[in-house]
Amino acid sequence: MDRPWALVTGASAGIGEEFARQLAQRGYNVALTARREQRLQALAEQLAREMDVETRIIAADLSGAGACQAICDRLREFGVTVDYLINNAGYGVPGHLNQVDWDAHERFIRVMMTAVVELCYRLLPTMSARGRIVNVASLAGLVPGSPGHTLYGASKAFLIKFSESLYFENKHRGIRVQALCPGFTYSEFHDVTGTRELVSKMNRSWWQTAEQVVSYSLEEIEKDNALPVVVPGRRNRRIARLVRWFPQRWVYRSAEKRAKQFRAQDAVSPSAD
Repeated sequence: MDRPWALVTGASAGIGEEFARQLAQRGYNVALTARREQRLQALAEQLAREMDVETRIIAADLSGAGACQAICDRLREFGVTVDYLINNAGYGVPGHLNQVDWDAHERFIRVMMTAVVELCYRLLPTMSARGRIVNVASLAGLVPGSPGHTLYGASKAFLIKFSESLYFENKHRGIRVQALCPGFTYSEFHDVTGTRELVSKMNRSWWQTAEQVVSYSLEEIEKDNALPVVVPGRRNRRIARLVRWFPQRWVYRSAEKRAKQFRAQDAVSPSAD
């Protein structure tokens, strides 16, 4: 069977793993990339066994120079042409800007922005009219930036604007592009950034599962009137609207007040998937 191929970055856990599962359920062969090879291998074997799809794994660290080119080279060696790209790999760097070494910021920028743009740049030319690109952004890219995790919201805002431009540039080819902007989602993210205890105090109604987020994304991108920016969760969509329409002075004051509920103010050692 001539099944299309999907590439999922950050596929070893959380939203990336769920994208791999749901795309496999929809009949896509899946190429998985992340740093943790053992997790990728276990997921690839499970998907091949349960969904009867082909799988490939590529262990890679997107913070390294040349990582995206190496991934694309491996895909060519496998004979894989990607028609569904999920740019999901990401993490956070807790602390204020000057509490963190520049090397950590530079690696973060490579993973969160440079790698996303480069993979789109390298894979778009060979995508067919059924091509799809999902760049996993965040509600953080639609609301005011906050103290702590200084570059996180900025990187997500970049992905949103980048996705909008790609959306318009590729509509005529039939290729659809989406910036997915989830709010709080159950995953390893807060364990890695050292904020699990902090966010666990928040009301559960703020949270969604990875399954809910991914299902919403895949449903929205296949609609005839698919939009370039989507926000899963009614509460999250309400917040996005309020930020646009409420007086900006109130919005900034509220953002500053609430930041300590979910943003670590002190630096810890983060790790990327």
